[in-house]
Amino acid sequence: MSSLVWVELDADSPDHNLDEIRRSNNFSGLHCAVVKSNAYGHGVREIVPLLAEADWLAVNSLDEGLELRQMGVLKPVLLLGHVPLNRIDEARQADLRFVVYNFETLEAIRDLPVSEKNIFLHMKVETGTWRQGVLPDDAIIMAREISEIPGVVFDGIYTHFANIEDTLNHQYAETQLNTFQRVLDALQEEGLKPPVVHSACTAAAILFEKTNFSMIRTGIGLYGLWPSRETKLSAESIGCTVPHLKPVLSWKTRIVQIKEVPAGSFIGYGGTYRTTRNSRIAVLPVGYADGYRRSISNTGWVLIDGNRAPVLGRVCMNLCMVDITDVKETFLEEEVVLLGRSGSEEITAEMLGQWMDTINYEVVTGISSLLPRVVTKGADIVY
Repeated sequence: MSSLVWVELDADSPDHNLDEIRRSNNFSGLHCAVVKSNAYGHGVREIVPLLAEADWLAVNSLDEGLELRQMGVLKPVLLLGHVPLNRIDEARQADLRFVVYNFETLEAIRDLPVSEKNIFLHMKVETGTWRQGVLPDDAIIMAREISEIPGVVFDGIYTHFANIEDTLNHQYAETQLNTFQRVLDALQEEGLKPPVVHSACTAAAILFEKTNFSMIRTGIGLYGLWPSRETKLSAESIGCTVPHLKPVLSWKTRIVQIKEVPAGSFIGYGGTYRTTRNSRIAVLPVGYADGYRRSISNTGWVLIDGNRAPVLGRVCMNLCMVDITDVKETFLEEEVVLLGRSGSEEITAEMLGQWMDTINYEVVTGISSLLPRVVTKGADIVY
C-alpha cells in the first residue's frame, strides 16, 4: 500500500456478520444492511459489493440512495431520512423507497405529475424515540391517505428503539414495542397493514426475536462491532445464541520520521508532555483532520510490529508523535496500526472510543472519507 494513511476492509467479514446475526435468532425474513454515512465510515463503494447476503440496503439521504443507483445497485434501497419535498420525484424515478411521517410529504406526492413508476412508502411510527415518526393516534389516518393516492404503494411500516443498546433493563423497549404492535393491530383491522414490517436494529435482532417481524435492519453489527457492552452482556445473560462478530475495518499509517529526543524535552503543541529519559520518537502523518481525535493526546497508543507505542503530546491536525524507545528495529515508513490487530495485540473501536470519550459508532464514522479504503482477503488486496 503506497498511501501514508489508509483503511483496510476484510472482504469476508460483512457477509459473515450478517449470517451470524441471522443465526443468532434463526431469522429467515428480509435482511436490510444499513450503509448510511459512507457505510459507517467504512466506505460505501467498497462495502456494498461485499454484501451478497443482504436483501435490501438502507441509507439516510436521497443523495446516498442516488449514489447506490449510480453504482449499479439493483436491490431495494430504503431512505431512512427526510426526502426534500421538491426532490420526491427524483426518489420515484430512481426506484428508491422512502419514509413518510408527516402529511406535508403526502401533499407533495399528490401534486406530482403522473408517472409509470410507483412510489413505495414506509411509514415510520413514533413510539418513544421522539425523532422522526408519525404519532400512533395519527397512524391510521396517514395509512388511509397513503392507500388512496394513485401510484403510491404502502410498502412498509417501522419504528426505532430509543433504549435497547445502552441498558440491561429493556422495559422501555418493551413499552415501545407494545405501542408499535397496537398500531399494527389497528392497521390489520382496517385492512391497511403493509407487507414489510420492521423494527429490529442490530441489538434488537440479537436480543428479542419478537422485534424481527418481516425484516431486520443491521447497522453496526454488519461491521463486526457490538452496539454496546450492555448488548453483549444481555445476549450472554439471557442465553440466546451470541453471534461471533468480526470487525471489518483496520486503520493504518506509516512512520514518516524517527528522531532522538533528549530527556526533559517538551513534545508537541502546548508542551503537554515532557520526556523523562532520552527517547526515540516516531512522527506519524495522521491527526484530527483524519478522524484521529485530539482527545487521544497523551492517552492512547498505536501498534508497531505487535508492540505498543504511546501517543506523546497533543495530536495535531495532520500529525502525531509516538514513543518508540522500547520498540526495537523500527524504520522509516514502517506500518503502524491505529485500529486493528498487530501480532498478539489489538486496538478495538471500543478502545479508541474510550480514549476519545465517545462510542465505537462515532470512531468509525469519523474516519475521514478522503482516506483511501482497500478491500483485502488475507494478505492480498482485492481492490
